[in-house]
Amino acid sequence: MTIVDNKKAFHDYFIEERFEAGMVLEGWEVKAIRAGRVQLKEAYVIVKSGEVFLFGAHISALSTASTHITPDPVRTRKLLMKGEEIKRLIGKVERAGYTMVPINMHFQRGRIKCEIGLAKGKKQHDKRDTERDRDWQREQQKIMKQIRR
Repeated sequence: MTIVDNKKAFHDYFIEERFEAGMVLEGWEVKAIRAGRVQLKEAYVIVKSGEVFLFGAHISALSTASTHITPDPVRTRKLLMKGEEIKRLIGKVERAGYTMVPINMHFQRGRIKCEIGLAKGKKQHDKRDTERDRDWQREQQKIMKQIRR
């Protein structure tokens, strides 16, 4: 079940491969994510000293969060992946010039997972082509709907 999607990732990048990662979260973050108070728009993923981290994901604390902690909504969160997957990601990012972006957050068997995409950046003309294709598909659907009536 999807919690939040990163639509901007599909607009700015060509997603070539997808990986699933667990997340190291605090209790208040889990509660806020379950309430849907998470945003991945400006988030990105980096590899640092053999570990994968999620930067810039904004998780807004609930007003009922504990009074003895001060929640940081954009703190760096560690992602949990298998060692072989991390090595593959490091190779692609460093050698082939790929970028890692979070695609979505979802539940899997009660756990919160983050789907990461190995992506290449789109140029401005690629973005325009994608938008033009999407508009054409929408127009085709309208025409087909009118023909069926």
